[in-house]
Amino acid sequence: MKHLKTTILITILSMFALTIFAQKVEDGKKFLYYERYKSANEVLDQVIAKDDKDKEAAIYYKGQALIGLEKMKEAKKLYLDNMALMPNSPLILAGVGHIELMEGKKAEARQRFETAISLSKGKDLEVLNAIGLANGNYDSKNGDAAYAVDVLKQAMETRRFKDPETMINLGNAYRKLGNGGEALRAYEQALEYDNDNARALYRIGRMYQSQGRGQENLYLRYYNDATAKDATFAPVYATLFNYYFETDVPRSAGYLEKLLQNSDDDPQACNYRASIKYAQGLFQEAIAKADECITAGGNSALAGLYKVKAFSYKRLNDTAAAKRNFNEYFTRQNPEKIEGGDYAAYAGLLVNYPNNEATVMEYTNKAISLDTLPANKASYIATIGAAYEAQKNSKMAGIYYGKLLDVKRNVSNVDIFNAGYQFYNAALYDSSNKYFAKYVEKYPEDIMGYYMLANANSIIDSTQALGLAVPYYEKTIEIALKDTTAPQAINRAVTSYKYFVGYHANTTHDKAKAMAAVEGALALMPNDPTLLSYKQAISSMPENKPAANPPANNGGAAAGNK
Repeated sequence: MKHLKTTILITILSMFALTIFAQKVEDGKKFLYYERYKSANEVLDQVIAKDDKDKEAAIYYKGQALIGLEKMKEAKKLYLDNMALMPNSPLILAGVGHIELMEGKKAEARQRFETAISLSKGKDLEVLNAIGLANGNYDSKNGDAAYAVDVLKQAMETRRFKDPETMINLGNAYRKLGNGGEALRAYEQALEYDNDNARALYRIGRMYQSQGRGQENLYLRYYNDATAKDATFAPVYATLFNYYFETDVPRSAGYLEKLLQNSDDDPQACNYRASIKYAQGLFQEAIAKADECITAGGNSALAGLYKVKAFSYKRLNDTAAAKRNFNEYFTRQNPEKIEGGDYAAYAGLLVNYPNNEATVMEYTNKAISLDTLPANKASYIATIGAAYEAQKNSKMAGIYYGKLLDVKRNVSNVDIFNAGYQFYNAALYDSSNKYFAKYVEKYPEDIMGYYMLANANSIIDSTQALGLAVPYYEKTIEIALKDTTAPQAINRAVTSYKYFVGYHANTTHDKAKAMAAVEGALALMPNDPTLLSYKQAISSMPENKPAANPPANNGGAAAGNK
């Protein structure tokens, strides 16, 4: 333990010294490794000012630092200005290609990359890594991961290759391709080249975390291994801060402290401080802190601060302010950094505004398409469905509950019921029947599916001429009589018997069957006045003719009994 503390102290002192005396590209790259972009930017400025042989590389890595600081315009200007001065610089061409990829200019970016490879004769490890990084970044939707794999394999053929950075970039590219096995092999190869590489361990953890909570033991183990190797590797703390953000606020706050101790005091740190106020339920303080960060950041203020404000206002039930800040966040934020939960939260907010059904659906679909976990997709849909149900908008609630069945892995009877029942309440009986038909198919011994099919068909066939409800009410009675102690069993059986009283009295004119239905119901509710009146009416009914005062068709009478 003493040795570990000494190592940490030396590392911190060394990095402090770099901020004052660093004049090498490698020093800037070290800060990039730790995702300390502000420090990297400052160090690389010193190298560029020297105007020596390292200037080209320093410019490239400074651009990467600016990208990390979310200063895209500055990064683009840096690369383009220097490409005009050094048009044959492979590294700067790779940087320009990276920016063009982020702008969605795939063809132009590919041309830059191919030119960079050609100028460096395909043998410059730094250039090949820059291209692999730009295309294989797992956290970016842009880029060609297959191309990244090809380029990085080419990098592996360079002389005396033993570069962990290349292998980590290759692992990221394989992850982006959905090839977890090859990704793991690449990360493990990085560890063979550098056993203390915290980033490789961290990336393995991130890979397992993307597979859901079922892999929690694995990814937390790798995160712990990463910090054991290097307690100053801040990206792990950032991930754990976010991981416990909603489930264990004190633990999240603890990781935030470690994160801030090992990070630059930059705009992102200010954003984290505002975020933890939100997690602690201090919504007004979160808004105040975010405003303070926005003022300090000026034009460079992080878009995420508007997200903090939007969620805080949402929790304070100030929907107008929340909506305004969500719009500001979506306008300012790089689309690649917007998460599924952001779109889902905004969609839930829009439910409160009339005539927004199409927009709500648009943002819900965005949320679903962005998230990789079925459980999260299901949660987004269910939340919107519940919001529409609370608004008494049964049609839209039914649409979302129906959509839920397409993404949820283990669909329950409640899930199917919710979709069918909301359509029933909306008087969309054909849609209701579609879901309750699924219900009886999956749960053939459950009374609920037959009962709701009976009620809907009795309304569709209101004259009883087609007898559409008959088989479903018969099945309802059959199941109810098997266990009359089950919840609502007697009520549902009596409702079904009442249907048959009316059906046989008014449609088939079968006095015996009408009386049998009355007697069946009275056996369950012997003192029910309505049933007793039905019995009297049926008793006076001529054979094979309608009763003088026939019982009403009671189909659907108890449809609301969930």
